[in-house]
Amino acid sequence: MKALVIGAGGFVGGYLISELCSRNWEVCATKLPHEKINIYGKNAVSYSTADLDILDEAAIARLLGEFQPDCIFHLAAQSSVALSWKKPALTADINIKGCINLLEAVRNMASSPRILFIGSSEEYGYAANRPEPVDETVRPDPANIYAITKLAQNMIGELYCKAYGMDIISVRAFNHIGAGQLPQFVVADFCKQAAEIKAGKREPVIHVGNLSAKRDFTDVRDIVRAYAELAEKGRSGETYNVGSGHAVSIQSILDKIIELSGTEIKVEVDKERFRPVDVPFVEADVSKLKNDTGWERKLTLEESLEDILQFFAGQQG
Repeated sequence: MKALVIGAGGFVGGYLISELCSRNWEVCATKLPHEKINIYGKNAVSYSTADLDILDEAAIARLLGEFQPDCIFHLAAQSSVALSWKKPALTADINIKGCINLLEAVRNMASSPRILFIGSSEEYGYAANRPEPVDETVRPDPANIYAITKLAQNMIGELYCKAYGMDIISVRAFNHIGAGQLPQFVVADFCKQAAEIKAGKREPVIHVGNLSAKRDFTDVRDIVRAYAELAEKGRSGETYNVGSGHAVSIQSILDKIIELSGTEIKVEVDKERFRPVDVPFVEADVSKLKNDTGWERKLTLEESLEDILQFFAGQQG
């Protein structure tokens, strides 16, 4: 099987490449010219790379013609909620125009590769704020610009699947964490601050935003296993939640990070870190994913936090 991983220069790319190579897939991974693909883990992997701007439909078509993939994993996105508030036009260009460019290029191919569109639990928005886990039948009610663009991607993919008979699966990935994630995301941010404090590089104070929100966090290695399982066993035209199925508060994660750091740390609330709109509670119902693929979460939250702390500790020199 041949897999094209679009947008592999981001956090998830290297992990997905490693997972696919472990399954003996032939992988071509794309990135922007200034990006580097980071492979985390001990297993050696062999894959090819190509520079690609998803706003260039002709370039996408050329690459598809050269590589002829059996499956395309579309990771390329502007994925920061905070940045989407600051740069909505950029977010829409990358997340919506890029999606359409890929679909048009694939539609004009002689073959019909499977496409996995990687969306987000942010699409559910206010609809996820409920005492029980949210499943794929819940009607999305997005609460930010990023979420709106990802819901648009999902809807466009569904339309192309119905109108042109294309083989498309959409994913709604809940919060994923792991070594190498940028500190603009909350868990990486806390772990980076804790590692710098332990190394004596900053005062023993962690600056935080809203700690009361509850989110469904999953190790990125479990997330990419789910993507690979869906590529192999998922049903075309369907949307799948990917997450742990268990929501935890940001407060409890911060407490565990401080505990694992073994350092005395004071916590200070910074109003600048609050989002303009935030949903209090999000938890995934992943029964559809489990039933169709047999996927199960393997890594605990504590194991993930230990790995992330160790990653940032290694950057302190």
